[in-house]
Amino acid sequence: MNWEVFEGLLSGVNKYSTAFGRVWLSLIFIFRLLVYVVAAERVWSDDHKDFDCNTRQPGCGNVCFDHFFPVSHIRLWALQLILVTCPSLLVIMHVAYREAKQQRHRATGGDDCRHIYLNPGKKRGGLWWTYLLSLVFKAGVDVVFLYIFYHFYRNYTLPRVVKCELPPCPNVVDCFISRPTEKNIFTLFMVVTACVCVVLSLVEAAYLIGKRCHECVL
Repeated sequence: MNWEVFEGLLSGVNKYSTAFGRVWLSLIFIFRLLVYVVAAERVWSDDHKDFDCNTRQPGCGNVCFDHFFPVSHIRLWALQLILVTCPSLLVIMHVAYREAKQQRHRATGGDDCRHIYLNPGKKRGGLWWTYLLSLVFKAGVDVVFLYIFYHFYRNYTLPRVVKCELPPCPNVVDCFISRPTEKNIFTLFMVVTACVCVVLSLVEAAYLIGKRCHECVL
């Protein structure tokens, strides 16, 4: 990963965010992205290799693992982080579009011509709607993934032992999950941080709408 490019993107998102948005971005970067990169990937790196079933029937372990773990936590979290950060980049792209439009207008009409936008980064007009929709989209993505996790892994927890009777297993076999307690702790941590991010996005959206309504009244 090119950290200079990533740092530039983060500074751009911070520049056009409210205070709630900056807190949200800190949660994403520190408590979700870094935890994912530094710790979570290592915890789930041996999930298939150390999934042991008390049978030597060929293929039984693979079938049972696929049944109880249809999608890896790591891959779901990676997709979730990608989708939840994309709307912030769209806000930056919208601001960049405004700045480029203003530069073209200035190049055509000269420096004395009227500015199209007094401040291209100010959340007015289309940019206000882009920012508001990005907040709704981010909250929606987190809610959808929280539901997906709950659907695949009831109560967001992993049992220590699962019983499997799928063919080609000869009978009901016991399968043991690697490090279930540690995985449950990380899962709970990621779920809690996702819930906090949802609340922050909704609070920020309410703040923007309330501020806009107050300005219209005045």
